[in-house]
Amino acid sequence: MTMKKIISTDLAPKAIGPYSQATEANGTIYISGQLPINPKTGEMPSDIQAQTRQALENTKAILESQGLTMENIVKATVLLDKIEDFGAMNEVYAEFFPTNPPARAAFEVANLPKAALVEIESIAAR
Repeated sequence: MTMKKIISTDLAPKAIGPYSQATEANGTIYISGQLPINPKTGEMPSDIQAQTRQALENTKAILESQGLTMENIVKATVLLDKIEDFGAMNEVYAEFFPTNPPARAAFEVANLPKAALVEIESIAAR
């Protein structure tokens, strides 16, 4: 039987709905889409690069709460408000994955919660 562990840290934004920041099952960590919300202030930066950085910092905080790093991510999905922001997002994204980046998909979507420009969900493995 698969045991599910709920993961939560104060170093990333609290879930704003009926979901967890992340869950773990059988050594795989499923990180919910991270909006670019600063967990200390509740604010979002205004530009795509700062928003990408904040979303990835939130992801990093969740992983670190479990003794993991960004190197543990095996798959990421990037949701963009405008696909035109892909290049600027990618520049910041590359800083977090300088070697051996995970598999990834990126999509333009109609809208994101709280009018964010980017949301990033990830899957990591122990």
